[in-house]
Amino acid sequence: MRKVKVPTLETERLILRMWEKKDAGALYTYAKNPNVGPHAGWKPHASEAESREIITELFLANMCWAIIDKKSGRLIGSIGFEEDYLRPNVRSKELGYSLSEDFWGRGIMTEATRRLIEYAFEFLKLDILSIRTGETNKRSQRVISKCGFTYEGTLRRAYKVYDGTIRETRCYSMLREEYEQLKSAAI
Repeated sequence: MRKVKVPTLETERLILRMWEKKDAGALYTYAKNPNVGPHAGWKPHASEAESREIITELFLANMCWAIIDKKSGRLIGSIGFEEDYLRPNVRSKELGYSLSEDFWGRGIMTEATRRLIEYAFEFLKLDILSIRTGETNKRSQRVISKCGFTYEGTLRRAYKVYDGTIRETRCYSMLREEYEQLKSAAI
């Protein structure tokens, strides 16, 4: 397993830092919740050992950050980049995230996503950033909309989830030029 180092990033309320194997208990605490993973297509974690394996095999092998709530010091989610398999040979990444249900509805994921959008275009120098979500994942769709992504369309029967069901996938993206416009508008 290749370990990808990620820098610590901050927002007003969050610290985004590299995952550690010792985070397995905190990941399991929120990832075992059946309201969290299935919306994104992954099964609730069955054990702390499974969470440790996810950290080792997925999070540490990719550009993935643990989301820490500054106020409580609690690990509350994950956010990161994967290869954008729909855009080979393009400077592009796909963004993905998950968040503890205890922190839903507070703008936490929007805040973390905006920080990673900035990182994607300012540091990684991407030309495009994509994000995909399921038709029924309204919370994720709201985050995507608030962050300024453009809806590209829906791929029918494009994503096989943990239980074998095949779902539609809503595709969104942000071009470098769109990011620059959003950045200029915020100044």
